[in-house]
Amino acid sequence: MGSVVVQKTLRIGVDVGGTNTDAVILDPSLSGAPDRGVLAQQKTPTTSPNVTDGIEIAVRSVLEQSKIDRNRIACLTIGTTHFVNAIVEHDSRRLSKVAIIRLSKSFTKQIPPFSDFPLALKQIMNGYYCFVSGGLHIDGSEEAPLVESEVVDQCHEIKRLGIDAIVISGVFSPIDEHFKQEHHVREIIKRELPTVDIVCSSEVSNIGFLERENASILNASILKFARKTIKGFRAAMRRLDLHCALYLTQNDGTLIDAPAAANLPIRTFSSGPTNSMRGAAYLGLSSFSQNGKKTSTIVVDVGGTTTDVGVLLPSGFPRQASAYVEVAGVKINFSMPHVESIGLGGGSIVRLKDGEVSVGPDSVGHYLTNKAKVFGGYVLTATDISVAAGEDIGDPSKVRDLSSTSVTAAQARIKALLERVVDQMKTSPEPLPVLLVGGGSVICPKEISGVSEVIQPPFHSVANAVGAAISKIGGTVDMIQSTAEQSIGQIVEKAKVMAVERAIAAGAKLETVTLAEVDAIPLQYVANQVRVIARAVGEFSPDPYAFEVLPVELEAEDEEVYVEERAKESESPIQDPRPIVDVDTYKPNVMNNLKTGQPEWFVSEIDVEWLADGCYVLGCAGGGSPFSEYIKLRDLIRAGYTMRIIDSSTMKEDDVVYWGGHMGSPAVSNERLSANETVEAMTELMEYFKHDSFDVVMSLEIGGANGLQPLLAGSSKYFDRPTVDADWMGRAYPTYWQTTLCVYETGQLVPCAIASGDGKSILMTKTTNDEIVDRALRASCSEMGSRVGMAAKPTTKEKVVKYSVLNTISLAWRIGRCIAQAKAHNTTSTIAEQIVDEVGGPETAKVLFRGKIIGVERRLWKGHSYGEITVQQIADEELESSGHTSTVAVGGILKIPFKNENIYAKHVGDDGIEEYVAMVPDLIAVLDTQSGKALGVPEYRYGVMVTVLGITCSPRWSDTPKGLEIGGPAAMGYKDVVYKPLGKYVEPKSVVLEFAPK
Repeated sequence: MGSVVVQKTLRIGVDVGGTNTDAVILDPSLSGAPDRGVLAQQKTPTTSPNVTDGIEIAVRSVLEQSKIDRNRIACLTIGTTHFVNAIVEHDSRRLSKVAIIRLSKSFTKQIPPFSDFPLALKQIMNGYYCFVSGGLHIDGSEEAPLVESEVVDQCHEIKRLGIDAIVISGVFSPIDEHFKQEHHVREIIKRELPTVDIVCSSEVSNIGFLERENASILNASILKFARKTIKGFRAAMRRLDLHCALYLTQNDGTLIDAPAAANLPIRTFSSGPTNSMRGAAYLGLSSFSQNGKKTSTIVVDVGGTTTDVGVLLPSGFPRQASAYVEVAGVKINFSMPHVESIGLGGGSIVRLKDGEVSVGPDSVGHYLTNKAKVFGGYVLTATDISVAAGEDIGDPSKVRDLSSTSVTAAQARIKALLERVVDQMKTSPEPLPVLLVGGGSVICPKEISGVSEVIQPPFHSVANAVGAAISKIGGTVDMIQSTAEQSIGQIVEKAKVMAVERAIAAGAKLETVTLAEVDAIPLQYVANQVRVIARAVGEFSPDPYAFEVLPVELEAEDEEVYVEERAKESESPIQDPRPIVDVDTYKPNVMNNLKTGQPEWFVSEIDVEWLADGCYVLGCAGGGSPFSEYIKLRDLIRAGYTMRIIDSSTMKEDDVVYWGGHMGSPAVSNERLSANETVEAMTELMEYFKHDSFDVVMSLEIGGANGLQPLLAGSSKYFDRPTVDADWMGRAYPTYWQTTLCVYETGQLVPCAIASGDGKSILMTKTTNDEIVDRALRASCSEMGSRVGMAAKPTTKEKVVKYSVLNTISLAWRIGRCIAQAKAHNTTSTIAEQIVDEVGGPETAKVLFRGKIIGVERRLWKGHSYGEITVQQIADEELESSGHTSTVAVGGILKIPFKNENIYAKHVGDDGIEEYVAMVPDLIAVLDTQSGKALGVPEYRYGVMVTVLGITCSPRWSDTPKGLEIGGPAAMGYKDVVYKPLGKYVEPKSVVLEFAPK
């Protein structure tokens, strides 16, 4: 008889938490059975200095329980929160100092690395940063060539500082297929510093400079610890005599092999919460209903160190995060489920001092069973509090000395922490059920405010391990290809095949592989270039597989163990420098000017934050993201500089008003952080007019980053002049001549100046018509990097009062306040309705459509970003609130083309009937349903849930026929579209006048 081939059909899932290591053995073929195919389960304290001991003990236990043949094990899949825990806990023992080398000769300096990092992480990770020549423009050309000597000099400084982790961050590096600047710098560093870890930002994520750099910094800081951890996993497998594949679970619920995980541990940052949610869905725990209708379910996973909270939609899948996500307060551009993590777990350290009680965020972690008091230790933990309150764990006599007052206060603090994060995850005030899973869930209260019920399901303590065991194999392709000799369709088909092949090569069963994502994005940066993304997933194959060849540095070494130092218990959390305000009662600081006696609004950090959010809504997807401008203004305020805003009525008749802003593609600002282009353009124009100064500064447009530009120029760091509460558009518009000023008078645009920010400037002094001014400057702008600062012909109070759209800074502030209030009160799901009320009610603004982006097209032509998004209406079960008003359009899809800004919204019904529901000059804003904030052209992504809002334009666009000729769709190349007003216009109130002193 021949030998019997043992089928590898079983899977071991392991979740390595800060306190416990959970393991299950799963037979996927029994998923329909009552026990869902879970053959054995084990929860083991992660108590040893060697982080692999918990894995070995837990896996050995489930193997012995099930008594299965180890040759039947197809794979060991591990989900670990070790890496993200180190960041959430601000653990300097496991995080390395990082040096950042930025490649840009003229840009990004005003917003240095770590500008948007929480202070505590910045102090731990910020080892050094520098700027060297390099960087690209949006068209793929070099901003400046590399200078090797500059890189060498910086290597010497990094060596002197003793830093062994380096991030190379180049402007537009993800499209650098020709110069390969980041890779050349890496080769220089390898030669000069052969033992350091080097992370190229272009290999971590894509376009979005700050977010890509942030992700690279986190990845670099954790590399050393990641290698030690994965070595430990390999050592455990050798001791267990397991001859199967080793995978780690990724953020998206698929698997990554060990060598890849050692280089990009950031891909596993959200794997623990993802596993928990997928495990909960697999175990059939998401079928909750309210009033006979399925509802969303909040999953709260409490470990020993952190609590992770996510949302399962009624469909059973996790709610996805926005285009950008935050990890421990750091903004990155990584695709992840929407999960919030807080430093609360069974091992969280409790401090009692002078009547005050604090819980976490630091934890004894996997030392719980020998450091917690109920286990004979000396550290008071959240678990001790639960035992003192009646839970039967450990030795209750060890906590009898705790007063009932202290226990009650600690429990109240735990309850408050949980309620805060649960509320943060809700986008509706309606109570939702909570699934409570994880080994640390014993510390949680049985009742939580704003929650309909709290349920602990079967297998709740090992839900993460179940999620790890059922994870699928993935194959991903993310590449930039030329369309010069092949069509986009051919490129997409090639990417699909490659993704499927990669999934199969990684261990997926051929007949189960499906394409989970296919995305082709014509680049806004280079002609004939397209970025294509394809992701295939499939079930793990029981067939024999090829073992991956491990790099030498990842070979298991039993003698090398990772020993953590004693937990630091005396350090106090670093205070966040951001001011804390009551969003419902906050009022701007308005004071009378001592010289003029007129009221002036002195802008605060809170004002700038709200203005930025409001400006992006009014930007109608254009004007550039205001985030980097917000950081610059915030830092100026923190440095003691002032910014002032005045009402137009307080201007003097002879005031000289300078105005301007950025010109170019909004895609540039997402990557090439601005310098002082607008200030330089104004300086150039002042030299031409021989002006020593001017009186008032004004914005070209209120939309996007341009709405904040006059505050920068008018700040006390530069010209120290007030900004008037008005602009020439009432929104963002694609061209310089499409302004209300041009509606009423010609010849008001020149003389004007543009400046590139890297030493180039152009003056235009005469013109035959207004339109050619924009065309001439746009051509120059394209050659100067597709974004410049612009300063226009100075104007007067008379023209501002007669022709501009008044009180638009106030309007932006009010919209930003709406967003802040919605976040504070957990009503972001109805943010569109709240903005409608703020801007004048349903006769002035309307909710046009709700849905999910299912199509995105983009291209760059003559300095403009052109394209179109397609939004498909979502099923009612995907909505998280019942408090929505009716939309203008129902069913079918909504198409929104854009030329830097959204042009019109065309509804295509299920019956094929087309109807224009809004168009310029009315405002069309696309809001992220999850955050309540606006999405701009650079943030349009497949799968993002959105609400489309329409707001009536200023009557100054339609007072004359010329208004529609300049601002209507025909002027933007859409001649078959006839403008019809969306509603009536309500002039926004002036913040200055409303809050002026009596």
